[in-house]
Amino acid sequence: MEIYLTHTSLAVVLISMSIISAKSSTAEAQDQTYAEKLGFPENATVLIMHIDDVGMSHDSNRGAIHAMEKGVANSLSIMMPCAWVPEFARYYKQHPDIDAGLHLTLTSEWDNYRWGPVSGATCNPSLADRQGAFYPSVEEVVQHAEPDEVEDEIRAQIELARNMGFSPTHLDSHMGTLFATADLMQIYINLGIEYQIPVMFPAGHSTLIRQQRQLTSDQHQQMQEAGRKLWAAGLPVLDDLHNFSYGWEIPREVADSDKKLQAYWTQKYIDSFEHLEPGVTMMIMHCTDPSETFAQISDSGTLRKADMLAMTSTRLKNYIEKEGIILTTWKELKRRRDSLQKK
Repeated sequence: MEIYLTHTSLAVVLISMSIISAKSSTAEAQDQTYAEKLGFPENATVLIMHIDDVGMSHDSNRGAIHAMEKGVANSLSIMMPCAWVPEFARYYKQHPDIDAGLHLTLTSEWDNYRWGPVSGATCNPSLADRQGAFYPSVEEVVQHAEPDEVEDEIRAQIELARNMGFSPTHLDSHMGTLFATADLMQIYINLGIEYQIPVMFPAGHSTLIRQQRQLTSDQHQQMQEAGRKLWAAGLPVLDDLHNFSYGWEIPREVADSDKKLQAYWTQKYIDSFEHLEPGVTMMIMHCTDPSETFAQISDSGTLRKADMLAMTSTRLKNYIEKEGIILTTWKELKRRRDSLQKK
């Protein structure tokens, strides 16, 4: 199963990030949420319901489309090196208004199905293993990858997306690889600024991610400094990140029944929403409609199916409406940020 090193290693990386202007325990407090800065109502809870791993497989595409067309999911990101991106590109041409970003990919973690650099393994050999695919783990990427080749590959993924007709609404990182070292994170943030594409980075009150990763006050202040850098560059910034569902466990008694699985997983999401604080939060999930062949890729099919079923739950939709949670997208956040630039 995927391990999101993004949020495991975030605290370590922030200690030495060269993009931070200064390390100081007296950094100014976050007196206003980024949601409020972007024009949402005071104390509003604003949520991006985001699907990772689009383009990874036909089943991933089908699950993501179903969760967005029939459910409350409203954002996704695409793994450009993967074989099923062309299928999703065709769908995108018919639905160009969807919120589609790039799930920047530097790892290939499965045994039987693998992918490699779009820039070419011979052009950037430090990114590829003996199969010509990306290394399976984040740790191996950190050990082998040269930063300039990482930058080349990210640029290649962005340019390939544009050549295929995508207009990326944001950038994030598959398995959190780009959060694993200060150098990689700097490349990630700097390219977001250069291309003027928002990047996934929780830099407001960060309540959920602080509790999940037990960040210190100094580390949180450093996150906020990075957020101010992104904001000053004209990009929207997240207040928090909801990244729990991939670690939830499915009881055996509900795994074989879609009805029971949907009810159980919907309640898990509702329970987790009780901890949302005001501000813009991105919620990460992996909606997939697994066929028999998906088991040849990963053993996470039931978990990913649970995400899809929960997103299409009428109960979840009603809960969001009842609680007054505002759903937004990266596209809307960028539009709001651009409008502030013009004032």
